[in-house]
Amino acid sequence: MTDQQPTFDTLEVTVSEEGVATVRLASDPVNAISQAMRHELADALEVLREDRVRVVVFAGTPTVFSVGADVGLFEEAQEWTTAEFRSNSRVLGRVFDGLETIEKPVIAAIEGTCVGGGLELALACDVRIVAPDATLGFPEHNIGLIPGLGGCSRFVELVGPGVAKDMIFSGDLIDGAEAAEIGLVERVEDDPDAAAAAYAEDLLDRPPQALGLAKRAVNTARDTDTRTAGFVESLAQSTLLKTADHEEGVAAFREDRDPEFTGE
Repeated sequence: MTDQQPTFDTLEVTVSEEGVATVRLASDPVNAISQAMRHELADALEVLREDRVRVVVFAGTPTVFSVGADVGLFEEAQEWTTAEFRSNSRVLGRVFDGLETIEKPVIAAIEGTCVGGGLELALACDVRIVAPDATLGFPEHNIGLIPGLGGCSRFVELVGPGVAKDMIFSGDLIDGAEAAEIGLVERVEDDPDAAAAAYAEDLLDRPPQALGLAKRAVNTARDTDTRTAGFVESLAQSTLLKTADHEEGVAAFREDRDPEFTGE
């Protein structure tokens, strides 16, 4: 754990004693991703990397997860060079990449509006839990842009190229139920916050190393060829076979009791 924890103005970041980190977007009125939030998300990522954190939950408010980038930021960007724009974009890009690669489950609890960069944040999470009446989509074409931080690349992995193009071309917004139908989200719940908290608590009972390596193996299978992915799977399994948690799991099975995993 770091000696001095960062402070936040646009986020609420908490870590429970059990190891559930909650990052709540808290920038009134619509959780727009401002310059300040970009850098605070980067600081929050460093907190999430700490060993005390085992599961991560991202959430917004009951009416808005995030509307994405602050439009004022694009107006400011008119004065930037291309290099300055790319440097600025990399701040948030590194956050999204970090969430995707961190060897811990990352859950998005989505209520209300989740569009543009807000949806790109959710796409960088492992599991998305959404309210049935939430609103999701990519309206970037309204300001002459495209989803530029995973809204094309990560989106197509979930819904396929045809659906991705259709939604990006049209800018159509969909609700949580339809998002589940097209594979954009994994779970639909009336209270995503409560469902995400319960899911996180359940994951605390699972072996942390196995969860982390499962995430890496699945990501590798998505990003590379089958043979390479199978090799990574085999390496992960050989690593886990030597852990105390594996030994505990086998013992608990033999003794007909619940295992007590420690992450060792």
